Amino acid sequence: MKFLRVVLPLFFAITTINAQKGDEISLFNGKDLTGWVNHGEELWYVDNGLLVCESGPKGEYGYLSTATDYDDFELTLEFKQEADGNSGVFFRSTFEGTKVTGWQVEVAPPGKDTGGVYESYGRGWLIKPDPEKDKALKMGEWNTMKIRVAGNAVKTWLNGTEMIQFEDEKIGEGKGAIALQIHDGGGIKVLWKNIKLTPLTPM
Repeated sequence: MKFLRVVLPLFFAITTINAQKGDEISLFNGKDLTGWVNHGEELWYVDNGLLVCESGPKGEYGYLSTATDYDDFELTLEFKQEADGNSGVFFRSTFEGTKVTGWQVEVAPPGKDTGGVYESYGRGWLIKPDPEKDKALKMGEWNTMKIRVAGNAVKTWLNGTEMIQFEDEKIGEGKGAIALQIHDGGGIKVLWKNIKLTPLTPM
């Protein structure tokens, strides 16, 4: 009986952990844009196994969204900023042309709040990282970003540094795709790779 009392709680704890996380999904195959949808006229292409976003002749906003919606997940990716580097990672987002409804984890040059969360066509900045954490960004080098969205809660990391953590009821009600952004203004180029997502079941 003592053995059962020890083993059963451990069994249920392991089962619960496994039930909360699904299998990791690779969102980018390194060959083409299968599984993605282009919004706008900016440039999205694959070069030497990397996903590249680059300003087009018009220098407008552009987005590349997943064809599948994801609600609760842990997303990891690597990015390298060339030129201006102003971009972002959207979640639970929907599109009408290049008008996006949803939330963006900022990817930007130094001093411009990479890792913070912005609500497009809504409340604007919801949270910015402590300025001291901006030193985690390596401009012109590869950076690793992790984003965790579960219910109302959002948490981001940049190169292992926790950037922000907060909860928001409106985000909790959101549904939609994950998307990469290229900012307007022209002269922007960002490289992406190893875009991987692990679905999370509702807690």
